[in-house]
Amino acid sequence: MFFKNALLVVLLLSLTACGFHPLYGRGETAGAAPTSNQLARIRIDRIPDRLGQELHNALLDRITPLGPPSEPRYFLRVAAKESIQELGIRKDETATRANLRLDVTYALYDAITHKAVYEAKQRTVGSYNVLQSDFATLTAEQDVRSRLVRKVSDNIRTSLAIFLNSQPATP
Repeated sequence: MFFKNALLVVLLLSLTACGFHPLYGRGETAGAAPTSNQLARIRIDRIPDRLGQELHNALLDRITPLGPPSEPRYFLRVAAKESIQELGIRKDETATRANLRLDVTYALYDAITHKAVYEAKQRTVGSYNVLQSDFATLTAEQDVRSRLVRKVSDNIRTSLAIFLNSQPATP
């Protein structure tokens, strides 16, 4: 038991020597602004369609929860597309299951030079049952869409935070 505890302490102490630091924490490297402050300087452009509106609102909640920046350092452009693939086909050629796929591409642009500084893509898939009731099927589809939008917005926030954390501090 003592050996396990000693090994755990040694492993934890070795983490401090490897340069590990929390992504959103206050203990950032000297001269670098906390990642949440850098994220708060991103203006999120409008995204067309209802899906885009949901994604835009989710990104606002995750990236700039205190409101849009008055002087943005970056702006984020996002394009989203969804597709539905029916699975589980019965003998009467009706589907019993469907996949909703959400494909998102996004780019972070420097607000001064208007050049892309970071680009990425996200793809996520969610499944739902196709039921006899159209209302129940529509509700299940909307629930999956909402979960996928939350997941994609979380992934975008994380990837932007990692990118911004790796950049030198900017005024």
